[in-house]
Amino acid sequence: MANSKRKCANCKDYFKPEREFPGPSAWCSSKCGAALALSRLPAQRKKAQRQDRAEKRRRMDAIKPRAKWLKEAQAAFNGYIRARDAGMPCISCGNLPEQKYGGTMDAGHYRSTGSCPELRFEPLNCWAQCVKCNRHLSGNSVDYRIGLVKRIGLGKVQWLESNHEAKHYRADDLRAIREQYKALKRQAGKAS
Repeated sequence: MANSKRKCANCKDYFKPEREFPGPSAWCSSKCGAALALSRLPAQRKKAQRQDRAEKRRRMDAIKPRAKWLKEAQAAFNGYIRARDAGMPCISCGNLPEQKYGGTMDAGHYRSTGSCPELRFEPLNCWAQCVKCNRHLSGNSVDYRIGLVKRIGLGKVQWLESNHEAKHYRADDLRAIREQYKALKRQAGKAS
């Protein structure tokens, strides 16, 4: 095999490798070897930069406070709810989003995250709600309950209104919740 010709990776000419290097070389001369090394530098730099960013992200995640993880998990959950309920009317008033209020839908919780934090990430407790009902009418809870009974039934609404075991989320739990709802949002986006 040492006597066979090889194709230079730089100039693409065929050459017969010499045995002065420990392994078979991929270039025909030192000039081609230097040119090949210089051509590979940008890709090597990009790879090193990607690794540096990944390492920095890993270090930053290690020191990220629990409140930041909670905020990111909540944002992912809300994004999933909006994707799941895309095109559906507001659960409280039954209207589609109005341009007057921004034309967007919020992820409105039936039982608020302050009064019942254990249902914060429960999909049955959170539905698409217009900005008017969610923000300006403080959730429009009476009409929300009526719409919720129509959508999921009285039994599940009574389960939501009952007492639930407290949940204490650690940073690892919140990271898993964030990733779970990001994946569900992607699936909901593909389905619609």
